[in-house]
Amino acid sequence: MPSVTCGPHLEWDEAKAASNLAQHGLAFVAAVAAFADPGRVILSDIGHSQQEPRWYCLGRVGDAILTVRFTKRGRRVRINGAGYWRKGKQLYEKKNQLP
Repeated sequence: MPSVTCGPHLEWDEAKAASNLAQHGLAFVAAVAAFADPGRVILSDIGHSQQEPRWYCLGRVGDAILTVRFTKRGRRVRINGAGYWRKGKQLYEKKNQLP
C-alpha cells in the first residue's frame, strides 16, 4: 500500500476533474479532504491497474464516506476519480468497525 499524506503533492487533470464533476457532482478539490481523514482506508484498485498501480482512498468528508481513485507517482498523488459509492462506504465502515 502506498503511504499518502495531504499536501501540495496532490494533482489531477482538469478535463478529468470537469468530467467527474458533471458525472458525479463532485469536484476533485473537495475530494482532497478524504485523504485527511485519520480513519481513511487505502485499498488496491485491481480492476484498473493494467498500466500502473491504482488505489482507492475511502475517507469521511462531512457526514458521508467518499471514494477517491488515485495513482501514486513518486511523491505525487494523482486523483483519477471520486464519488460517493455504496461499496466504498461499506468497506470503510467494516475497516473502522462502524455499525
